[in-house]
Amino acid sequence: MAWGRILTRVAGAGVLAAGALSAQAPRPQPDTGGFVITDPLVLGKCVRCHAKDSTGHLGRLSYLRKTPEGWEASVRRMASLSGVKLEPAEARAIVKYFANRQGLAPAEVKLGRFEMERRADDFRYTADAVTERTCRACHSIGRVLLQRRTRNEWELLVATHRGYYPNSDFQAFRRAGPSSPDSAPAPHPMDQAINHLARAFPLQTPEWTAWSATMRPAPLEGSWLLSGYEVGRGALVGRLTVSKVAGTDDEFTTRAVYRFASGGAPVMREGKAVVYTGHQWRGRSSSTPSVADSAWREVLSVEPGWQEMSGRWYRGGYDEFGIDITARRIGGGAAVAQVVPSALKRGGRDVEVTVFGANLPRSTSTSAIDFGPGITVSRVVRTTGDEIAVRVNVDSAAPIGRRDLFVGGASLKDAVVTYDKADRIRVAPQSNMARVGGVRFPKQFARFEALGFADGPDGKPETADDLPLGVVPVSWSLEEYGVTYKDDDVRYVGQIDQKGFFTPALDGPNDARAGHRNNIGDVYAVASYQPPGSGARPLKGRALLVVTVPLYMRWEPARTAP
Repeated sequence: MAWGRILTRVAGAGVLAAGALSAQAPRPQPDTGGFVITDPLVLGKCVRCHAKDSTGHLGRLSYLRKTPEGWEASVRRMASLSGVKLEPAEARAIVKYFANRQGLAPAEVKLGRFEMERRADDFRYTADAVTERTCRACHSIGRVLLQRRTRNEWELLVATHRGYYPNSDFQAFRRAGPSSPDSAPAPHPMDQAINHLARAFPLQTPEWTAWSATMRPAPLEGSWLLSGYEVGRGALVGRLTVSKVAGTDDEFTTRAVYRFASGGAPVMREGKAVVYTGHQWRGRSSSTPSVADSAWREVLSVEPGWQEMSGRWYRGGYDEFGIDITARRIGGGAAVAQVVPSALKRGGRDVEVTVFGANLPRSTSTSAIDFGPGITVSRVVRTTGDEIAVRVNVDSAAPIGRRDLFVGGASLKDAVVTYDKADRIRVAPQSNMARVGGVRFPKQFARFEALGFADGPDGKPETADDLPLGVVPVSWSLEEYGVTYKDDDVRYVGQIDQKGFFTPALDGPNDARAGHRNNIGDVYAVASYQPPGSGARPLKGRALLVVTVPLYMRWEPARTAP
């Protein structure tokens, strides 16, 4: 496609920066189920570039659906590149309008939740390898999974990419080199991707039709049982109190009080949240009293029925610090969130186990707490309504496997496992990334933990009956990931402490290193574990750690906030 044609298509879409080319009103698209836009603020700010047709459709804007983050990125791009003047309150109102009327249904966000929650997951999109390869050349495939468009709009999106980012042609969009003279011309990857995206992610879907027909503000006010997990600190449990902001039906104030099962003082957080599209919780909260780096973002998905929501709280920046969160509505009965420790070794005597939950009986007998055959509760240590601490004995012949817990009329599936010995350990995550910094750019840190596993009743590793034993105490070190002769990355990339926390070295050329290279490279994070008991063999696990350069430019960071 010639450059003139590319720029004409982009200009026709109404997305070029003001003054880049002469203004050209976009031609209305055919009505293929697009959305009529009626909001006065949107019309007042957008029709200068996005022409309105006789049916009330706006060019491009009527033919796509996205998450709140996706709409915010569009608003910020229009402000920075197209000269749209917006007050912060106006920008938030426009994002809310589009996110509510042209958002995604709960079923549509599941595949791309890792993107919304800013997780560093190594997700593989297996439905179409060409599409994944084409899109991931420049950004996460998650951006694509969280959009729905008409075929014409997918084509215009590709044209926009080619106009704004010419290198995309050479990185991913166009087939490298001519096709073989004795074969039919091979389609370019961008054309293959457009064909797949138009089929797999159309504007109108059964999921959106069903959800939009019944969508309503989520009634979330009340008390919620909070449970979560943070790498390096372990499990947490507490309560989340949600209150509606007066005069609104989708804005809330929050107060969370929780503590980590590993110990320490309780943490209190207060914040605000907006729920978009009836199920997408976006909030911010800070600890009280405020401390450094206590402001966290909250991205949760509210399940249909409004009884549970889950997602991630994260600090921002590089997003490497975060907590997996689940909140369940507290009713009148007892509820169990988790049990610590969750792995009980056969033959264990007088082991303290704590049951965390809500509305737990404040007075209970040992016989009322049932961990299943082979585990005997010898005494109750304390009860507070939110937790019950007991001492248990585990029979040396107790059946190996997962156990449900029953207490106070409540139950928790697979609350604990019984095992004979730790057969192996695994470093999590299996691959991680850090970025040097501290001089011109911030550092990106990396966290690891070592998880123990028993092979389960079948005695075979990596099978369905394997038993997770939780975090095990290990010693940490770095080892070279050999790539070249006399590779010396391990000497320069940084340090890992005995909690599994990796701190990268400084950015910039290092005069002490051969070739004045930067302090980057590939190493292994290695965990060494000595199981208790005489004669137990030591166990070892490792994960790949890539230490790379700073992120010199981060285009359109997600900054959706209430």
